[in-house]
Amino acid sequence: MSTHTIDARTGRTSLAHGATAGAVAGVLASLAMAAFAMLAALTYQGVGFFTPLHHIASVVASPQPMMGSMESAMSGSPFVVTAGTALLGVVIHMVTGAAYGAVFGILAVLARLRGAVLVAAGAVFGLLVFAFSAFVGLPAAASLLGGGDPIANMAEMVGYGTFVTEHLLYGGVLGLVLLALLRRGSDHSAR
Repeated sequence: MSTHTIDARTGRTSLAHGATAGAVAGVLASLAMAAFAMLAALTYQGVGFFTPLHHIASVVASPQPMMGSMESAMSGSPFVVTAGTALLGVVIHMVTGAAYGAVFGILAVLARLRGAVLVAAGAVFGLLVFAFSAFVGLPAAASLLGGGDPIANMAEMVGYGTFVTEHLLYGGVLGLVLLALLRRGSDHSAR
């Protein structure tokens, strides 16, 4: 059995294929999550469209672009962006999404999750990622990388309701995309 295909005899997806498909699904899910965060920041939070990207980047970069984005939004300019910092935030977010996605892909293959169960498991996984990130991962990253309170308290700053919703969206999209990728891999191996 190849490490990147479905075994035609058993129908089992390899762990490597699950990890790869999960990473791709995780990147796409992280983009959906970021889009929601940016729309929330613009609409009901009023802190600026690009503030979430600046916020993520502040794990390793200065928090000044995040603060500047928020201040500009409060002054009526919600689309102020520091391009390099925002791009760094996108990259950090996508890499994190890919890593969590790869873990979920492996777990989905091991548990042989399919259909609606896979999508529901993705949503539950999103909630687990929320809990881990909010209470362990982000505080640890802030301590190790010098992100300080903006990172350690990200869930509180964003608002727990919004942060949970973002992670539910991440998990749901993760499950949907992974389902499509695993089906596609299964279809290709049957040929």
